[in-house]
Amino acid sequence: MGKSFNTATATASKQLAQQTVFPILLTISFAHLLNDLLQAVIPAIYPLMKEKFSLTFTQIGLITFTYQLTASLLQPFVGYYTDRTPRPYSLAFGMGFTLIGLVVLSMASSFYIMLMAVSLVGIGSSIFHPESSRVAYLASGGKRGLAQSIFQLGGNAGSAIGPLLAAAIVIPYGQLHISWFAIGAILAIIALLNIAKWYKAHLNLRVRKKIILEDEKPHGLSKARVFFSLAILLVLIFSKYFYMSSMTSYFTFYLIDKFQLSVQQSQIYLFVFLAAVAAGTLLGGPLGDRFGRKYIIWLSILGAAPFTLLLPYSNLFWTSILSVLIGFIISSAFSAILVYAQELVPGKVGMIAGLFFGFAFGMGGLGSALLGKLADQTSIDYVFHLCAYLPLIGIVTGFLPNIEHKKR
Repeated sequence: MGKSFNTATATASKQLAQQTVFPILLTISFAHLLNDLLQAVIPAIYPLMKEKFSLTFTQIGLITFTYQLTASLLQPFVGYYTDRTPRPYSLAFGMGFTLIGLVVLSMASSFYIMLMAVSLVGIGSSIFHPESSRVAYLASGGKRGLAQSIFQLGGNAGSAIGPLLAAAIVIPYGQLHISWFAIGAILAIIALLNIAKWYKAHLNLRVRKKIILEDEKPHGLSKARVFFSLAILLVLIFSKYFYMSSMTSYFTFYLIDKFQLSVQQSQIYLFVFLAAVAAGTLLGGPLGDRFGRKYIIWLSILGAAPFTLLLPYSNLFWTSILSVLIGFIISSAFSAILVYAQELVPGKVGMIAGLFFGFAFGMGGLGSALLGKLADQTSIDYVFHLCAYLPLIGIVTGFLPNIEHKKR
């Protein structure tokens, strides 16, 4: 009887651990919204800072590169460490760095202080993403793609709202008003402290009951095939985020230069693009759960190519339409790529999340720096003509194995 009771209790505990916990997913998505909203303030104020400090496009690229470098290099190490020793309260701790960075940025009096400020924001991001991705994983109940999409939706929504708020709060009234965004960091810290309580309790449950989820089971691929597949996924991340960096860092300058829009008008078009990115993100994960992640990755990267190739030749109306289509299609890739990679390396959720978020940030930063240098040497228009070919790299998706079939 005792053995039967223990078996029933273990089964009930396993079922509890495998339920999709939507309140937690929505809360961590909200925290991601605030985190990425605060980060989006950085590129949104580039036109203001460029004029105030007489910055070149190369210097603007270096600001993004510095932020993305600090946000990317630490993430795999944070993820590797927390795979071994989870730290639920590190989420709120990391947001504290973002809070300090924003305050410093609002008072920065030189280019070098700006670099220091964005470095602090980058450190906050490097702590936030691996652990918050693990929270989404634990709360998924096996619906990994859906959970990652809900999590990513928050981040992309924040990236879309950030420039709009910057256009309304910072651009008209000046640099000092960046400090108002500290309120968002404080709200995020409060939300993350509540997440930490659930996270800690859930980890204790899994340890006591030795619960192993389906997604943690092996797929049967050799180590060489796993490394090869990870390399292909990183190439796809390079393609996606190099192109995304051209849009997030330089789309406003492109619109101002080509169509003579004002700074605030260009921010609205950037918001529309980023809103399309947020909408597309929500579909990628669930579609990957249903139809296979490989096919969604393929469609998302390669499927954007016809529209990116048309964009540099379009008038303002069609530029806005094409930017929406590009944002919607290309954004569905990341959730599918991340979950696919985590299934390639079972049991290393934090390390893989850190590696892929970090690589994505790094490619975005490197892309911004190189494209800024290229824009100084040529033109913004030339940059968009060149970047239009990047999604064609999506063809390499064909080399990925169908691991969903293998696991079944």
